[in-house]
Amino acid sequence: MPKNVNITTFPSLLDLLAPHSCRGCGALGSALCNRCKNYILSNHKFICPNCKALTTGPICHKCIDIPPIYIIGERQDLIGTLIHDYKYHSIRALAKPLAELLDATLPELPISTTIVPLPTIAKHIRARGLDHTLLIAKHLSKLRHRPVKPILTRAADTVQVGTDMKTRSTQASRAYRLSTAIDSNATYLLLDDVWTTGASMLAATKKLQQAGVHDIIIGILALSRIN
Repeated sequence: MPKNVNITTFPSLLDLLAPHSCRGCGALGSALCNRCKNYILSNHKFICPNCKALTTGPICHKCIDIPPIYIIGERQDLIGTLIHDYKYHSIRALAKPLAELLDATLPELPISTTIVPLPTIAKHIRARGLDHTLLIAKHLSKLRHRPVKPILTRAADTVQVGTDMKTRSTQASRAYRLSTAIDSNATYLLLDDVWTTGASMLAATKKLQQAGVHDIIIGILALSRIN
């Protein structure tokens, strides 16, 4: 079983230079070994990120207006460490195992599916040196043989600084634009790293629905519970 890892763990210089040791157990060879990957997947359960209720599948019968949502797990322990080190310490080697975990969590995707990563704020890309969601989308594209198209763009003057749903919803409603024409008959897999209030994902979903899209699937790395 993986060791108990705190998500505030700061990687050593060796991790930054050669990050190919498992974040869960420390075994050399990969950023996440198969044993720890299987441990994460064995603890998977369906949770509605909107109302936080346990469900029997990706659709919550209380939140019927939200498309099917597939989440690897909650943002704590090992999952939290993976996301923290990937996003905030720019450890690119973690993009592939995170995509593999998402691949194992998602259902079969129609041939017409296009993977759409939610756009990252430009200043965050500059600060971290990578677009973390786009990179995972590219790895997932190779695993599922489905194209990646960043058809959503983020308005330059928008931010996500609020912590409550109302504030973030107001911010997110102005955040996204469609950068190109889309096929309303296609299936779109909207991809993001963390669901906190859900404002960003719900705003992106609404933008596609307003363009006439009916088939939307949501893929999330982790659910962040806020008290």
